[in-house]
Amino acid sequence: MERLTDYLRRAVELGGSDLFLIPGAPVTVKAKGKMSPLSEGRMEPAAVETLISEAYEAAKRETRVLDEEGDDDFSFAIHDLSRVRCNVYRQRGTLAATCRIVAFGLPDPKALHIPETVLQLSQRRGGLILVTGPAGSGKSTTLACLIDRINATRSGHIVTIEDPIEYLHPHRMSLVSQREVPGDAPTFARALRAALRQDPDVIMLGEMRDAETIHTAITAAETGQLVLSSLHTIGAAKSIDRIVDAFPAAQQQQIRAQLSMALCAVVSQRLIPTLQGGQIPAFEMMIATPAVRTMIRDGRIYQIDTALSAAGQDTLRLDDELVRLCEAGIIDKQTAELYSMTPESIKKRFISR
Repeated sequence: MERLTDYLRRAVELGGSDLFLIPGAPVTVKAKGKMSPLSEGRMEPAAVETLISEAYEAAKRETRVLDEEGDDDFSFAIHDLSRVRCNVYRQRGTLAATCRIVAFGLPDPKALHIPETVLQLSQRRGGLILVTGPAGSGKSTTLACLIDRINATRSGHIVTIEDPIEYLHPHRMSLVSQREVPGDAPTFARALRAALRQDPDVIMLGEMRDAETIHTAITAAETGQLVLSSLHTIGAAKSIDRIVDAFPAAQQQQIRAQLSMALCAVVSQRLIPTLQGGQIPAFEMMIATPAVRTMIRDGRIYQIDTALSAAGQDTLRLDDELVRLCEAGIIDKQTAELYSMTPESIKKRFISR
């Protein structure tokens, strides 16, 4: 039987992003958005548990969190291959895992087609920047590129709080402290509260998971720190709704008021399948203009998408990106309509051309 490292090496050779270990199915790699088996036949639960045990051994980690909570996130490195972010969980009474493959070194934003307009957000000196999108859309990678740009261009103290750490940032112009939950701190909220006592200039929060963490992040952004974080949402309006809805109704007006002052920008991204069989990111970016701030404060969040459509050159619009990719022969019209937030609108644009 092949070891976990053997499967991971084969996955890397295929350009894979994720390796799936699920009883009753072959060991499977996702490469360029497509699933391909790496093993012959279906894996028995015992065989999957053996592979998962190898992951815990590589991470030098005990299974306490898995035993108590039913799932566990951790990371480890394989020499001369890659870093691996592993999520182990119970399903149907057996263990399963998804292993995200993260290349050594920091990502190249040009190779990943991250627009310079997005990277220029790194010049902000305070406020809240959100990177949003579905799971696996590259949010962590975009955040890493923004942190790397800050690290390369200005002096300060950067604190990252992640679960688990994906990219390792060296000290360059800035000092970088990287904390992992739960290894270095029990929760995101606890680590974030502590970060405010560490004289940070920039805080990167891997994910805003609960009301306490969201409130602390907004407060930090209000008081002068640049705070970057991610949400599993699609689009600026839905991201703001998600933040507000995390709080009881009695607090929501206060949160809208705070968010309207603290928010700098919302970047939404999706991975779009190409005609060549790969994937390419498409971005939407909303800058918090005075008009947008007023909409957030007054609870007129439903008007934000309309404001985004009428915004100026500093804004990226998803439909514009999809049309551009289509005209460049990278995706087809059907794909553009499928991934558009307003498929009828983009269909009309194709007809009028």
